[in-house]
Amino acid sequence: MQKELNADAGGLSYGSISALLSALHLRKVSASELLEHTIARIEALDEPINAIIVRDFDRARDAARAADAALGRGERLPLLGIPVTLKEPFNVAGLPTTWGFPHFRDFQPADDALVVSRLKAAGAVIIGKTNIPIGLRDFQSYNEIYGVTNNPWDLGRSPGGSSGGCGAALAAGFGPLSIGSDIGGSIRVPSHFCGVFGHKPSLGLVPLRGYSLPPASPVPGHGDLAVIGPMARTAADLALSLYVIAGPDEARDGIGYRLALPAPRHDQLRDFRILVIDTHPLMPTGDAVRSAIGRLAERLEQSGARVARSSTSLPDLAASARLYMKLLNAARSPRLTPAALAEAQGVAASLAPDDRSLQAERARGWGLIHREWLATDAARLQLQQKWYQFFREFDAVIYPVAAVPAFPQDQSEPFDARQLDIDGKHYNYSDACFIWADPASTCGLPATAVPIERTPEGLPVGVQIIGPYLEDRTTIALAGLIEHEFGGFVPPPGLAAK
Repeated sequence: MQKELNADAGGLSYGSISALLSALHLRKVSASELLEHTIARIEALDEPINAIIVRDFDRARDAARAADAALGRGERLPLLGIPVTLKEPFNVAGLPTTWGFPHFRDFQPADDALVVSRLKAAGAVIIGKTNIPIGLRDFQSYNEIYGVTNNPWDLGRSPGGSSGGCGAALAAGFGPLSIGSDIGGSIRVPSHFCGVFGHKPSLGLVPLRGYSLPPASPVPGHGDLAVIGPMARTAADLALSLYVIAGPDEARDGIGYRLALPAPRHDQLRDFRILVIDTHPLMPTGDAVRSAIGRLAERLEQSGARVARSSTSLPDLAASARLYMKLLNAARSPRLTPAALAEAQGVAASLAPDDRSLQAERARGWGLIHREWLATDAARLQLQQKWYQFFREFDAVIYPVAAVPAFPQDQSEPFDARQLDIDGKHYNYSDACFIWADPASTCGLPATAVPIERTPEGLPVGVQIIGPYLEDRTTIALAGLIEHEFGGFVPPPGLAAK
């Protein structure tokens, strides 16, 4: 039975959701067998990777048996019997939610996050939680409670952050779907570093209830910049899982609104109008990333797509990045202790008015008063309108996810003193990492990360496809066409055969 599945559907370890569902429906494998295979793989391979840091195998076995019973009755649900992992901050009743903070080590929520409830209603088998950086504030994934997560492609390198455990789990074959979150590239960077697919949805598309810092009670509401989204190994799996988790919160907007996303703008590469960006006015792009994007642009042109390398319609990326840095730390400021907030406000007050560096804008963001935030938000609204006009001329932007492929682990302190090596030159770590999350984060635009090739050293390289607000199906569709034409996910060496 398992050999037949391996031949037909990519195997139990690396099969897509659709392939695994087909095998389940045809009784080539049971949900319980699929789960036991996944558990055995985690137990055999995860120790050096350390991706699955909270394991819920006993309840998963109960869920798999229930899925088998439902399948036996002829029931069909989008994720029935599919093993799924979640980023650690999502509330799951009976499991710890810590955000990596030691003082929340013993916190256990009473209820599932809304997105978890939706996954379970779709038949998903929740097997555990994946690792994160403390407070979700790094492009590596390590904390005092759960330790360090390593990249399956190179155990000395970061899997990304803050959804690094999700990316590592997918690359290692620990289930076909993981749910992450993204405020500063936290879905996109692990996808790029680990060679998988990830989708940062349009702002507000997936409800955040139950994704909140302990011990706050989960309530309906909208965040600023932060989103929840799927990570997978195919674009089609992103589309399927987004359908499951998206839609207004039934306890708030869902009272009066229903989701009806527009269809993809096109279904063939030759019909897409694409702007390819491989540089930034404030930060260099490493040669490995820039050259890979150049080769992708050439292949897209050869496939008939209308590709441009510049446009006068493109909003000012430097101004946008400065705006983003301010909004980012304003959105993260509620996590600061009073003492840390007072210190941040002191630093901001000492800045020269004409200091427009990215570090200065982040410092100003920590302590924004509401009046200042409203003015900053008004600037964002103007920028959103510019992107609206831009997407009348283009369907999508292909943009770097990060300046470099997965970089070596660096847990040095203080955080602000870290440097990132880009082709032999060193740059401020926060500047060099966060800058690529803009403009999709700043303006709430959808962005789909897709692997495109590997470096001579064998590390994955991906890009993000940015599209118009609420046209998430367009960016995922383009990711799927790139996957089909030029190849997508491949397992890290040595793991595929295990």
